[in-house]
Amino acid sequence: MENASQALWTPSPARIAASRMHDYMDWLRREKQLQFDDYHALWKWSVDDLPLFWESLWQYFDVHSSAPYSSVLDSEKMPGASWFVGSRLNITEQVFRFHRSEQDRARPAIIARSEGRPAMQLSWDELRRQIGSVANALRGMGVKPGDRVVSYLPNVPETVVAFYACASIGAIWSSCSPDMGTPSVLDRFGQIEPKVLLAVDGYRYGGKDFDRRDVIASLVKSLPTLEHVVVLPYLDQEARIPNTHAWQDLLAHDSTMHFEQLPFDHPLWVVYSSGTTGMPKPIVHGQGGVLIESLKGHGLHTGLGEDDRFMWYSTTGWIMWNSQVTGLLLGATIALYDGNPGYPDLGVLWKFAEEAQLSVFGAGAAYFANCMKAGVEPGKLADLGQIRTIGSTGSPLPAEAFTWIYEQLGADILLASISGGTDIAAAFVGACPILPLYAGEMQCRCLGIAVYAMDEQGTPLEDEVGELVVTKPMPSMPLYFWNDPQGRRYHDSYFDTYPGWWRHGDWLRITPRGGAVIYGRSDTTINRHGIRMGTSEIYRVVEGMPEIVDSLVVDLEYLGRESYMPLFIVLRPGVSLDDVLMRRIADSIRSALSARHVPNEIFAVTEIPRTLTGKKMELPVKKLLLGMRVDEVANPDAMANPGSLAYFVDFAKRRSAATVDGG
Repeated sequence: MENASQALWTPSPARIAASRMHDYMDWLRREKQLQFDDYHALWKWSVDDLPLFWESLWQYFDVHSSAPYSSVLDSEKMPGASWFVGSRLNITEQVFRFHRSEQDRARPAIIARSEGRPAMQLSWDELRRQIGSVANALRGMGVKPGDRVVSYLPNVPETVVAFYACASIGAIWSSCSPDMGTPSVLDRFGQIEPKVLLAVDGYRYGGKDFDRRDVIASLVKSLPTLEHVVVLPYLDQEARIPNTHAWQDLLAHDSTMHFEQLPFDHPLWVVYSSGTTGMPKPIVHGQGGVLIESLKGHGLHTGLGEDDRFMWYSTTGWIMWNSQVTGLLLGATIALYDGNPGYPDLGVLWKFAEEAQLSVFGAGAAYFANCMKAGVEPGKLADLGQIRTIGSTGSPLPAEAFTWIYEQLGADILLASISGGTDIAAAFVGACPILPLYAGEMQCRCLGIAVYAMDEQGTPLEDEVGELVVTKPMPSMPLYFWNDPQGRRYHDSYFDTYPGWWRHGDWLRITPRGGAVIYGRSDTTINRHGIRMGTSEIYRVVEGMPEIVDSLVVDLEYLGRESYMPLFIVLRPGVSLDDVLMRRIADSIRSALSARHVPNEIFAVTEIPRTLTGKKMELPVKKLLLGMRVDEVANPDAMANPGSLAYFVDFAKRRSAATVDGG
């Protein structure tokens, strides 16, 4: 499917003319005398002349700065590039540069629904009032620029208010989702010495209530730098915890909004690597970098504007929560859903999309694949006529899911399949509203990002799979890792393989038409008899079979040992793994890929281990099966389903015993 010459979607001339990307290209022609024949010429200019490109975005989006910049980019070195040197700004200030009329200020800024509360809305006026009030209360607690404020809150309006209140002060935000256990939260917050904790008494997920007051007590006991704790009663409106502030108290006194003017590279938030092994990497991004990257990504690539209603289903522990709340920077209304996307059934988010009148609806790729597998028909569940863009990320979206989305939602949908990450708070490759779209393929390399598929020698590859490498800096690359004063951990995470270039750890192919295909993590590559292949290629084949719900494959070729590749599958209820099905799986892989990539053995399991953000835990399972202890390869508190590891622990023991007996 991914190589099909037939485009799934081609934007109409009217849609192209109405797009923000087209408007930007017109602006460049008028204001900069720069004319580009197509998007790919625009992209090449954007990476060839970084200072002019990023300055043009600053001017096009009219970024407000209380002090001028002396240079756009001091040098192209990585790491260490400095952007918009000398400028002073505040990301929260950008939020309130829209909806200036009284009628517009009454429009919703946030629409929210959850399993535990009735639907609610916050107008732009009320959002401004609450952010000002909370910021004033935090200042009263002694919070100043550079202090860390940490959040253990769900995906609700109060969390958005708290984040922008912190940003208006210049405090550094960090968030964990309340479904994360105490050890996992402490692994994150314990590294950054927070002054204030914002927490929830409990949450509801899948119809079940989870009390988190014991977790709060443990966090308070284990974080000695905490000076104040604020509790949001969410599960129980009457919940009160001694020696804490109530959220409502922070809203009690209105205050004039004050935007602290900060350097472009002032820290905005600390986000974390997945933390499935070892201590999570505390990644620091800057206010200015997140601001200008969000304006570009949301504004040009997705086309968000003041008339849009935008949701990306996420928990507060995933970078897509951060991405969702930055939709406010374009003046869009954001829609939040807190709860299980499969409860009471997989139609719940589609029904919310109708209720909220979403124009842009995003979720993890697994959500759309699950809907497809379950036979969900969104258009029959809800009126989705307002949706013009569907967003997908988190893992590669199978080509058949591309087709399913167009079959279900109509011919004039832009499917914004993107790939980026927590590391850069942005997308490397993604959507373009003025280009055709092909199944299984992201439309383009994003503007300003010099991303290439590289071989081991650092040579760019054309229409071949290679390492995803970025050869020039981006404003939203990490400023640094917390508690990494010499920058060694930061350097070793991205720059040790290709000195001076960012290696992300994904397999990438740039297609002849300029699109991009991601093949999974390069550190979990299948290497069968010298032929490399990303795991996602096998998943596309296996999970395309109606009997199979989920799968995981690992290649245990290691230090010269002969390759052993087991495949683990989750079967649809009522299906059993018999010889006939195993032959069909093998034949499908042999036909679609190669005989070399047929697994040695196939096993049925009840579930595939996943991180809290839904990623398959290929590398931890691989290490486990190679003989490492379970506590060395995985942190249960960083997993969505820690019980799933028990099968693999037992499998590793049985395989080890069989190897000894046979050897």
